[in-house]
Amino acid sequence: MDKLIIEAGRAERQYWRDLWRYRELFMFLAWRDLLVRYKQTVAGMAWALIRPALAVLVLTAVGKVGKLPSGGVPYALFVAAALLPWQFFSAALSESGNSLVSNSNLISKVYFPRLVIPASSVITSFVDFLIATAFVGGLMIWYHFMPPATVWVLPIFVILAFAASFGAGLWIAALMVQYRDFRFIVPFIVQFGLYASPVLVMTSKVPGHWRLIYSLNPVAGIIDGFRWCLLGHENIMYWPGFATSLIGVTFLIVTGLYYFRKTEKSFADVI
Repeated sequence: MDKLIIEAGRAERQYWRDLWRYRELFMFLAWRDLLVRYKQTVAGMAWALIRPALAVLVLTAVGKVGKLPSGGVPYALFVAAALLPWQFFSAALSESGNSLVSNSNLISKVYFPRLVIPASSVITSFVDFLIATAFVGGLMIWYHFMPPATVWVLPIFVILAFAASFGAGLWIAALMVQYRDFRFIVPFIVQFGLYASPVLVMTSKVPGHWRLIYSLNPVAGIIDGFRWCLLGHENIMYWPGFATSLIGVTFLIVTGLYYFRKTEKSFADVI
């Protein structure tokens, strides 16, 4: 039988080992969030396919009306490849942001590394992301589009998308405990972020003097990377923007972990 030893400073020293010890709790929370998300819905997990399909339909219509360039590929594919990482990031931001508050009873009663909670929320969004890739695959079959050789680089950008989602989620989750105003701010960030990211247009089409500033959005380089991997065409990828996004993702992870660990001790008292 495992023993819980309460000792001054022990939690700090054993924190990362405790994350492994509580891996079953992590899996349980992720599985529970998946079940709760689609509980009492008619379509169930099919919503993970329906949502990107509807978004692609609407944004494709907007792109066609605005005659937006798509780098020589069908515009629906152009948008779908960008929505994969964007919807993963936005869903993870929303889910992890509310994760600590929605698990307040658990936090106030039991010791465990609080990092488990936002991490499990990101995993839940990642499962939806994996399901949504089937929709993009279906579009490629529909348009008789063969993925280029760069598709083998895609796992690198998936890891970056996960890292960006996790880092940003840690910030929002910790801030939400202290300031409940973020429950109103996060939806605005998600809505505004869609238009501040290269979902409808390529970063390379942004005016040159604004391009690097536009790339300060850490998701921008990731979206460009997904398009480059799935659709090819060198003009889709803006490499200076990718380097900027890489720096931004690293910043989010490092500072997110630092701020989360700094405020974690007060969660039980404040929440």
